[in-house]
Amino acid sequence: MKVSGKVVVITGGASGIGKALAERFHAEGARGIVIGDLNEAGAQAVAASVGGLALKTDVTKEADVIALAKLATDTFGQIDLFCSNAGISVSDPDRDNASAAPDAAWALGWGVNVMAHVYAARACLPAMVARGEGYFLNTVSAAGLLSQIGSAVYSTTKHAAIGFGEHLAIAHKHQGIGVSLLCPQAVDTPMLGGARGSQNVDGVLSPEQVAGSVVDGLEAEDFLILPHPKVVTYMQRKTGDYNRWIRGMARLRDQVIQGVKG
Repeated sequence: MKVSGKVVVITGGASGIGKALAERFHAEGARGIVIGDLNEAGAQAVAASVGGLALKTDVTKEADVIALAKLATDTFGQIDLFCSNAGISVSDPDRDNASAAPDAAWALGWGVNVMAHVYAARACLPAMVARGEGYFLNTVSAAGLLSQIGSAVYSTTKHAAIGFGEHLAIAHKHQGIGVSLLCPQAVDTPMLGGARGSQNVDGVLSPEQVAGSVVDGLEAEDFLILPHPKVVTYMQRKTGDYNRWIRGMARLRDQVIQGVKG
């Protein structure tokens, strides 16, 4: 799909990838842009810069996602593209214990990284299906295709987000619904926090570079949008020889942990 003339909703749009998407979509000629974020002031600032609207949104609350979608439809008549972009990273409190994260961290990761995508689909699918067209861009991560050293919560929830995205695409393709999953490695956003680990072995991209990949991926209607092309190779290695891949990731984990300790 081309963004020109479309109505777009973006969660997590106050900064990082979400902000860059809003700016790029505006440059591409989007008809309407609606920003949702917990950071209300940041969301309002981005919305003002692109001539859009903003609403304070906690994506772990279905009512907030519904309210965001309602704002878009009440103002612009429909939603063409819903970008479920908000995400959260939770590090293992004990890197030598994969189960160390407390239940609260798991609940938060599940709510933001998985259920937010489900809530977006619930809010938008009925109208999209009735029109016979609509598109979801779900920001996931290369961690959902591979893994994330140092965060069981992030790796697991991002894998689940891939699973939901696949199901969404398969179940509704015949109804004219498009789905793309954005799966970068390291991006220079607040979530990266200056960390240097396994996620940035192939370089750290700017949010603007990622937004450019998104525009190209949406136009091609690619299911996977991979700003770091090397991820394809890693996926092939993983599925080609799972045992070898696990051994290699374990070695990489040791190198990363030693680097952190050093």
